[in-house]
Amino acid sequence: MAITSANQLELLQTAEAVAREKMIDPDLVIQAMEDSLARAAKSRYGSEMDIRVAIDRKTGRATFTRVRTVVADDEVENYQAQLTAEQARQYLENPQVGDEIVDEVPPVDLGRIAAQSAKQVILQKVREAERDRQYDEFKDRKGSIINGVVKREEYGNIIVDIGRGEAILRRNEKIGRESYRPNDRIRAYVKDVRRETRGPQIFLSRTDPQFMAELFKMEVPEIYDGIIEIKAVARDPGSRAKIAVISYDNSIDPVGACVGMRGSRVQAVVGELQGEKIDIIPWNEDQATFLVNALQPAEVSKVVIDEEAGKIEVVVPDEQLSLAIGRRGQNVRLASQLTGLDIDILTEAEESSRRQAEFAERTKLFVDALDLDEFFAQLLVAEGFTSLEEVAYVDIDELLAIEGVDEGTAQELQARARDFIEEQNRKAMEAALALGVEQSLIDFDGLTPQMLEALANDGVKTLEDFATCADWELAGGWTTVDGARVKDDGILEKFDMSLEEAQTLIMTARIQLGWVDPSELNPAADDEEDAGEEETGA
Repeated sequence: MAITSANQLELLQTAEAVAREKMIDPDLVIQAMEDSLARAAKSRYGSEMDIRVAIDRKTGRATFTRVRTVVADDEVENYQAQLTAEQARQYLENPQVGDEIVDEVPPVDLGRIAAQSAKQVILQKVREAERDRQYDEFKDRKGSIINGVVKREEYGNIIVDIGRGEAILRRNEKIGRESYRPNDRIRAYVKDVRRETRGPQIFLSRTDPQFMAELFKMEVPEIYDGIIEIKAVARDPGSRAKIAVISYDNSIDPVGACVGMRGSRVQAVVGELQGEKIDIIPWNEDQATFLVNALQPAEVSKVVIDEEAGKIEVVVPDEQLSLAIGRRGQNVRLASQLTGLDIDILTEAEESSRRQAEFAERTKLFVDALDLDEFFAQLLVAEGFTSLEEVAYVDIDELLAIEGVDEGTAQELQARARDFIEEQNRKAMEAALALGVEQSLIDFDGLTPQMLEALANDGVKTLEDFATCADWELAGGWTTVDGARVKDDGILEKFDMSLEEAQTLIMTARIQLGWVDPSELNPAADDEEDAGEEETGA
């Protein structure tokens, strides 16, 4: 098949028809034709030659050219496509490295195999262009809602026609037991768009929390305009959801705006989500207030937050416990997702029992350690003393503030507390030495005898052992496993050691051992110090 004047215009017509059918740029089809013709020409003239083809966009005429590039004398590798400056002088007056010599060559006759190969190249290029167009079109729609028509179902997954492509709604992304038939209209959230070998893959979801957020954005103009912001969403798809909103205009109630007149706005979202019940909650910067709102409709008596552990305790009246927890723990689980905290719910009776147990435990400690009667020990606990160290080393005026305690009694209390602590330290040190703790760790500042004993029981007996520990190994921490927060117990956690204190101790040990150069810890501070010295010198 030779490209003659009779079929030159046919090339352009074919390119136009393919481009229109695939909805891609006609120029991309013509470029694919040029590449395929060049490949066919190379098989005729030789694969080492640099043969290029240009198709005139107006006439359809294909021009075949051979290109040779001028290179340095010692860089000639392909004599068919490269030549030296000396060789190029017969074509150019003053050839320079990088110049190209272009010669037109006769068009080739495409045999059956070459024509078939050219066709395959064109089809491949067209497919690639079509995939790139689809990916570019849908990549910017990630995170938005899209409408489509159900085409078919494959192994529980729904294939959706979204206009210029197909998307997939996996069975775990469907709400509850909802089912679809071919030609049903469907609305879903574009969760991800990936570029893959077989073409762009568009993944939809109807269970993603952001699907609800986008639905509210469509139904509530104030959210679309940015007057109201959705701060957090938690869903149990098909059953219940909580959404936290805040208004940046004091005259607009965020909850009322989302509910709408007679509930029209929220009902539109509920209808799309197969009757999913939605609690709309006012967002608050104060965690405790926000949590109280999140646990509605249950009433909350008290909130205790442990920020370091990322945990929160909520005390509710006894009759509100089942309401606060919700059916199968649904209410507290959604509130936890909304706030990002682990929530423990206690009744007032349980919380009272726990406080009484702590009171009795501390009372017994003071009775046994300080040889006090129970009434006096209870008095100390009631005044807020929780440990022997507080009694031993607190300012004596705080003891004198207790009713019935004079200076002599206060001094005696502190003396007994210090004697007990010293005796405990002596026993702990003996135990640590018996376990094999070395002097290097004993001499290290910041560790008490009880800490040394605890470390030795865990196999940490030298300063080198201590320096290799991680901060969470000493102070404890939290790890998320399968979406649940799991407690990691620390060796020194019972001594109320924080992560920051553990980090400081470990780094100090590494510096003492020469593992870390202290000047490298904060180069910015050193730079500031140097700059200050220069200014002083100036």
